[in-house]
Amino acid sequence: MRFTLILLLSFTFFSTLSAQVILDENHIPVDLAELHSLNSPYSATLTFFYNLREDNYDPETAAEVLRTSGQSLEESKRLAIQLKQIFDGNGVYVRINEIPNDPNYIDSLHNNQSRYFFDTRILPGVYLEKQNGEWKFSAFTVDQIQSLHKETYPYGTDKLLNTLPKLGNEVYLGLHFWQLAGLFILILLLFLSHKVITLVLDKGLLYALEKFGYGYIGETYLLPVAKVISIYLIIILTTIFIRILQLPIEIVSWILLLLNAAKPFVVTIVFYKIVDIVSMYFAMLAERTESTLDDQLVPLLRKTLKAFVVIVGTLYVLKEGLQVDIVPFLTGLSIGGLAFALAAQDTIKNFFGSIMIFIDKPFQVGDWITSGDVDGTVEEVGFRSTRIRTFRNSVMYIPNGKIADATIDNHGLRQYRRFYTTLTITYDTPPHLVEAFVQGLRKIVEAHPDTRKDYYNIYFNNLSAYSQDIMFYVFFEVPNWTEELRSRHELLISIVSLANQLGVRFAFPTQTLHMESFPEKKTLVPEYSSDANSYQAKLQEFVSKELNKKD
Repeated sequence: MRFTLILLLSFTFFSTLSAQVILDENHIPVDLAELHSLNSPYSATLTFFYNLREDNYDPETAAEVLRTSGQSLEESKRLAIQLKQIFDGNGVYVRINEIPNDPNYIDSLHNNQSRYFFDTRILPGVYLEKQNGEWKFSAFTVDQIQSLHKETYPYGTDKLLNTLPKLGNEVYLGLHFWQLAGLFILILLLFLSHKVITLVLDKGLLYALEKFGYGYIGETYLLPVAKVISIYLIIILTTIFIRILQLPIEIVSWILLLLNAAKPFVVTIVFYKIVDIVSMYFAMLAERTESTLDDQLVPLLRKTLKAFVVIVGTLYVLKEGLQVDIVPFLTGLSIGGLAFALAAQDTIKNFFGSIMIFIDKPFQVGDWITSGDVDGTVEEVGFRSTRIRTFRNSVMYIPNGKIADATIDNHGLRQYRRFYTTLTITYDTPPHLVEAFVQGLRKIVEAHPDTRKDYYNIYFNNLSAYSQDIMFYVFFEVPNWTEELRSRHELLISIVSLANQLGVRFAFPTQTLHMESFPEKKTLVPEYSSDANSYQAKLQEFVSKELNKKD
């Protein structure tokens, strides 16, 4: 809004030109008869525009450039004025010194015909054509004048072209009074439009969203988009009404150029912000799933869509707004694409590697994985690399192309976490005590809330060099390593308590020298009871005190 006001106010610092034609005074013929000639595109153009200048206003002569048989002079004059207003409103430059002065001019770019086009991009249907030895506006052009005039001045604004000049033609600051008044009206209209749109958006839209419980979404996501759309509406309004003021050609052409560039620019911003709304929706869907990989996919999707919007929007601004020919640029990209692809083989490989990771889902964010020298927790999956936090708290960046080809051991997908150890007890432990100890170990596993009950192995399975070995092979049903450590801790505490209760001693590598017992000193070898029922009684006491109290 402020930018538009500054542009409008700057008009007053330019001296006015009376017609939408750039005339080189050195090329204007001394013989005034040349201003009534239709011998060449140059003379026909000069006759039309020069005779519609304010200081040389002769619409009857200008009308001869487009008058056809059977057409009244008044109708020709009206069409001539409307055609000039079409040039005015579209800001089309007509540089008289660049127009060919050859009576037999042939346009080699358009089917080698005797035609001259002023601007094939803005006014492709307006051209001069040689008719019976004279250069005039073509019949096709004459037939289109009324439709082009309504297109240039839509919504009945063409009526203001005859109404505003009635306010006065006095010149102030290089502009007519009616032009200054029109500028004031336009600025006032833009100001009121801005206030009304802001009021509707801030009060109406936000109030409605808050009423339905979407106040945060409306204020954070929808309201910025709506405000940008309001700017687009103001640009459209400025584009329509700036043409009515009939300002100097330099000003009109540059302002229309900037406004035409602002339209796709604002549209690009709108779609850029819409990407945030779409990403928010997908993020809500991702939160409902158990997988965390799609949570990581949402930011990548947002970045990709934003990059796509920026690229397309930039090309559109260059082509449609700033009138830059982007075909050579795109052609250069296609030619350099092969060289780029060869130079960026690893980057492309990593990009497709990331796609395969998202498709196959070998792991997700938060999983503990092992692959070769890589061992850690996945923190982020990007387009080029995957970030892994090692257990040393360092960060490793692994190219996705390498991960896609590697063998990955995903510990995070385990349903159960295995715990395997060997409990070594001394050789002097009697068999019935070993049996009671094994039974107690099984009861500990069955009583623990996080152990797998349908499959575990606890057996006296080996006689080693210094101990009797009991295999302890169980599984924990826990979500992460921290919970696994906690369960191990609880299980091992229960095992030590059971061993102390039963009197089981754990063995360690030692050498024992046995000596005969002396009357004055007893042997160090402990004495065990030969009654198995006593150990069963101690086991029941342990179960009732230690295991049942957890229930």
